[in-house]
Amino acid sequence: MTLTTPGLTGRLWFASLTCLTLLGGMVLSLILALLLIVDTTRPVIGLLLALAITLAVNGLGFLLAPFLMDWIQAWLYKTRWVTTEELKASSPQSLAILQRICQERRISMPRLGIIDDDNPTAFTYGSLPSHARIVVSRGLFHYLDDDEVAAVYSHELGHIVHWDFAVMTLAASLVQVAYLIYVAGETFNRKSNNSGQAGGISIAAFLVYEVGSYLLLYLSRVREYFADQFSATVTGNPNALSRALVKIAYGIVQEQQRLNQQPQAPKRSRSRSRLLEGTRALGVVDPRAALSTGTAFGINANPQAITQVFLWDLFNPWAWWQELASTHPLTAKRIRALSTTAERMGRTAEFDMAQVIQAGRRLDQRRLLVRFSQDLLVANAAWVLALLGLLLGLGSGRMTISLGWMSLGLSLGLLLQVSYLDPLAKQPEACDVLSLLSDPYASPVRGRLVSLQGELIGRANAGNRWSADMELRDASGLISLRYAALVPLVGALVTARRRVPKLIGSEVTSVGWFRRGVAPWIDLRHLRVDRDGETLHSYPRIGLLVLSLVFLLIGCFGVVWR
Repeated sequence: MTLTTPGLTGRLWFASLTCLTLLGGMVLSLILALLLIVDTTRPVIGLLLALAITLAVNGLGFLLAPFLMDWIQAWLYKTRWVTTEELKASSPQSLAILQRICQERRISMPRLGIIDDDNPTAFTYGSLPSHARIVVSRGLFHYLDDDEVAAVYSHELGHIVHWDFAVMTLAASLVQVAYLIYVAGETFNRKSNNSGQAGGISIAAFLVYEVGSYLLLYLSRVREYFADQFSATVTGNPNALSRALVKIAYGIVQEQQRLNQQPQAPKRSRSRSRLLEGTRALGVVDPRAALSTGTAFGINANPQAITQVFLWDLFNPWAWWQELASTHPLTAKRIRALSTTAERMGRTAEFDMAQVIQAGRRLDQRRLLVRFSQDLLVANAAWVLALLGLLLGLGSGRMTISLGWMSLGLSLGLLLQVSYLDPLAKQPEACDVLSLLSDPYASPVRGRLVSLQGELIGRANAGNRWSADMELRDASGLISLRYAALVPLVGALVTARRRVPKLIGSEVTSVGWFRRGVAPWIDLRHLRVDRDGETLHSYPRIGLLVLSLVFLLIGCFGVVWR
C-alpha cells in the first residue's frame, strides 16, 4: 500500500506567507480602525502611523525575543551552553551533521545548550539563522541512540534553515497586537462617547485574536512536518526520527513514573514538569500526547506492536478536532509521513503504517462520525439551549423573563450532559490500560465504564500536593484517575492532603469512565484498596449537577417573577 503524506500538499513558504498575510492584514485593518475612531481629518497620516506601529511592534518582538528567551532559560531551567567538543563526546553523529549542514548552507553553528533534566526534549529559538540556539535536555542522550539523537538535532536544524523561529515570532507578535488592540478598544469604550464604534472594534479585535491563534497553531504544525522531512533528508534515515519520537514519548512516561515514586522531593518534581509544560510549544513533541505512544513502547518495543495505538490518532474525528488546538501534529501522523519518506528513499519503514491504514479502513466510519456528532452536540448543549431559551424569552419584551428562559435552557443542557456523561451504567468492563489506548472509538465526551487493577504510583501532577488526581499503573501501562469530591474544592483539598498520601503505593481496583482526548484519563467513580477494602468514592459530575440546579432556580424565579 502506498502511504500518503498528510498536511504536505502545499509548500512551506506558501503556508507561512498565507498565515502571515492574513494575520498582518487583519491586524493592520484593526489598527487603522482604532485610529479612525477619533475622526481624524488626515487619513493618510493615520495610515502611515498605523504602518509605523505595526512595524515597530513586530520588529521589537523579533529582535528582543531571543534575548528574552536566553534570560528565561537561564532563570527557569539553568541552561548551560556547551562547546562542540562536549557535544561530540555525547553524540558524534549530531556534531557531524550540524557541521556539514551549516557549511553547506553557509550559516553559523547554532549556540548549543543543555538542560540537566532527565525528561527528553529539544527545541530551538532565535531571530536569525546566524544567531540560533538549539537546546536539548540530558534525558535525550539517556533514552535515545546516537543516530536518533542526530535525527532530533537535524529536526531542530531544519527549523533554523527554514527560518521557522523568525516566521513564528513575527506571526505570534501579530496575534498579540490584535489582543492589545482588543484591550485598548475596551479601555476606549469606557472613556469615550463613541462606545458603539469602539465596542465594535474591540469585538473584531478579539475575533481576530481567536482566529489568528488557530492560524498560528496551523502554521506551527505545518512547520513540524517540514522539519521532520528535513531531518529525514539530511540524515538519510527517516526511521531514526520515527524511533526518536516514540522513545521521547516513552522517556516522558518513564520520568513521570519515577518522579511519582519520589514524594520526598516535591520541589524537584515541580521543576521537572515545569520544563515540559514551559517548552511545550517549542519541544520536538507535545508532552501531553506522549502517554499512549510511550505506554505502548514500554510494553513492547516492537514497532508493529506500537502501531495499534495509532488508530485513534489517524481515524477518530476527535483526533482531528483536538489537533486544531495543538502546536504539534499527532505522533501517528508524523510517523506516517516519515514512513512515506522512507519508502521514497527505497528504505523499509520500521513502522508498518500501511497495515494501520488498512485496519483503519475496516473501522465503522459511520459509527465514528455519528458518535462524534452526538458527542459534539451534547458537549455544547448547554450553550445551544441557553441561546434558544434567550430567543424564546425575547418575545415577552421583559429582560427578567428572557434571562429566566436562558437560565432554564442552561439548566436543561447541563442536566443532559450529566445524564450523557455519567449515565446509570451496567457492570464495568474489566480492562487493561493498553487495550483502552487501542480503542479507536474512544471519546473525550462519551465514556466507557471500565474496571482497572493496578498500583497507585503517585499524583497525576507530580509534586502538586493539592491535587487529588492520581496515576494508576497496571501491567500494560499508565493512566490518570481524575477525582471529584462530593463537596467541590474543599472536599478535593482534604482528600489530596489526607487520603491520597496514604493510598500511594497501594494495589487498588478502580472503576470509572474511560475517556480519551490528546491524553487519556478515567473519571473515577470509586477506588477500592485491595489489602483492606478501604473505598474512596468520587462524584465526577457533581459540579455540573449543582450548577444545573442553581440555573434551574434562577430560571424559575425569572420566568414567574412579575
